[in-house]
Amino acid sequence: MLITAAWLMTAEADHAPVPAGYLDIADGVIDSVGTGAPPREPDIELLDGYLLPGFVDLQVNGYFGEDLQIADASGWAAVASGLPSTGTTSFLPTLITAPIDRLAAQLQAAAAIVPGLPADGARVLGVHLEGPFLSPRRRGAHNEAWLTDPAPEAVEELIQAGGGLLRLVTLAPERPGALEAIDRLTAVGVVVSVGHSDATAAQVAAAAERGARMVTHLFNAQRPLNHREPGVVGQALTDGRLTSGLIADLYHVVGPVCALAFRAAPGRIALVTDAAAPAGMPPGEYLLGGEPVTMPATPGAPPLRADGTLAGSALRMDRAVANMVAAGISLAEAVAAATRIPADLIGRPDLGRLVPGAAADLVWLSPDLTTRAAWVGGELVFTDGVAGPLAVVSA
Repeated sequence: MLITAAWLMTAEADHAPVPAGYLDIADGVIDSVGTGAPPREPDIELLDGYLLPGFVDLQVNGYFGEDLQIADASGWAAVASGLPSTGTTSFLPTLITAPIDRLAAQLQAAAAIVPGLPADGARVLGVHLEGPFLSPRRRGAHNEAWLTDPAPEAVEELIQAGGGLLRLVTLAPERPGALEAIDRLTAVGVVVSVGHSDATAAQVAAAAERGARMVTHLFNAQRPLNHREPGVVGQALTDGRLTSGLIADLYHVVGPVCALAFRAAPGRIALVTDAAAPAGMPPGEYLLGGEPVTMPATPGAPPLRADGTLAGSALRMDRAVANMVAAGISLAEAVAAATRIPADLIGRPDLGRLVPGAAADLVWLSPDLTTRAAWVGGELVFTDGVAGPLAVVSA
């Protein structure tokens, strides 16, 4: 299948959009990428907008009314099938703090569900476990009663329950046993992220020394930057070993501060949604981790716990990219932060870029950066109705 595009982006942050580009796809994989005249008549022609790699979201608690922590197979399928409408073609379902035995059961359930998910949806790249090894001082929307230290037996139970599906764990490195937990998790290929943490910069650096490679939702639920104690934020921005997730909904972090993060840590920002069940839904009552949250009526505002604490977001990945462009970040940088950078962080160099050999996971954005169509493995999985499901797609 040959696709020609008005503008094509490879997801390299230093590469501007390429005009009049084309992709040749065979067996679900990009076979060649070029510019200028295509080698033959295209199967799909995109006359405006941008053809990009599909977005890679490392933090999705739920979407479309479904809370992944308690959803059954049909709920997981609804989220995976719906996410391409936001430009996301692969993601990490995220489970938040719960008692260890309950998390283990939820991981076992996920391991049974994922192989049976429909092929016409976003890829599940593993599970992100956000808790329960978090700081009560920076717990955010997490239930304090369920927070605990990462004892070796607890860490092992979660690793075994995941059956190889556990891909990312967020923890607070200042908790007793956390550094040893980082050793064990990284030894089995799990990426460790510092988050919901009151750690000092030195404690974050110690976690990075042991193998931690990420900071979960930079600026939110962590010790802030101080001119005498850099905290989690200061270490995240200055430590080249750490890539930071950033919820770019302009509520969790305002635009100028998002821009500051991109400037302070070039190539080390990964856009995430931290989306919860209310995302894509009308105002009302929903669940996060099985506990109630409220979706306010204000467009774009995040869900809230009863005490007013932010509880995930209602963000779309295409909107996150557009928000960063509006904040002064180049489109190339914003796209890289939503594609190549998160893919590389979790060891998936076959995703998040338009290069020969990469999976043909694609998104077509309109000139205003809204998703028009998406492909997973070269198969069309979403069209907005303007694009249409025809062999030749045009504006």
